Amino acid sequence: MLDVDLPKSPDIDFAVGFDLDLTLADTRAGISAVYASLAAETGVPIDTDLVVRRIGPPLEEELAYWFPPDEVPVMAARYRAIYADVAVPATLPMPGAVEALDAVRARGGRVVVVSGKNQADTERTVRFLGLEADAVVGGLFGADKGGALRAHGACAYIGDHTGDVDAARAASAVAVAVATGSYDSAALAAYGADVVLPDLLAFPEWLGGFRTA
Repeated sequence: MLDVDLPKSPDIDFAVGFDLDLTLADTRAGISAVYASLAAETGVPIDTDLVVRRIGPPLEEELAYWFPPDEVPVMAARYRAIYADVAVPATLPMPGAVEALDAVRARGGRVVVVSGKNQADTERTVRFLGLEADAVVGGLFGADKGGALRAHGACAYIGDHTGDVDAARAASAVAVAVATGSYDSAALAAYGADVVLPDLLAFPEWLGGFRTA
């Protein structure tokens, strides 16, 4: 466990980091629709149910399950070209997302969104959902998120994936896991998350009592 005192005064600067996909944003329908479009365009059968169960790692990693290595860059470019029009409008906020960000702001904190999704679509998604973030960083996964979290002074990072636990560790931040993605509470706890919540609906109460973790 990390010993971290969360400032109670709005005069003391602190930040909390959040993952995007399946933490703040329910992107399952949108991502499924983009892969369905790729399947229709290429004639390659893609199990979109399986795809959405694996949301989290970099796009190229998922595409490699369906396309030969030499085709992955082209497919990644095509995916990103259609994402804004196909996926973003189908995206919904995860339950408790807005309330979680409001809880951070109510304590005088800053909100930092750090996502594996590319920068442009991360920004589009945050904007489309009306999420108020002080900083938005895309294109990072796992421990690679640590630098961005440190740069923005995040004392905790909230995410649904084991890679998000790695991100918090890399930033020396408290790893708060929500069981809203492909990993259940037991798996997240076993991986080493400092705190495991069922979803973001439980986050404001946890934040309100956060002294050390």
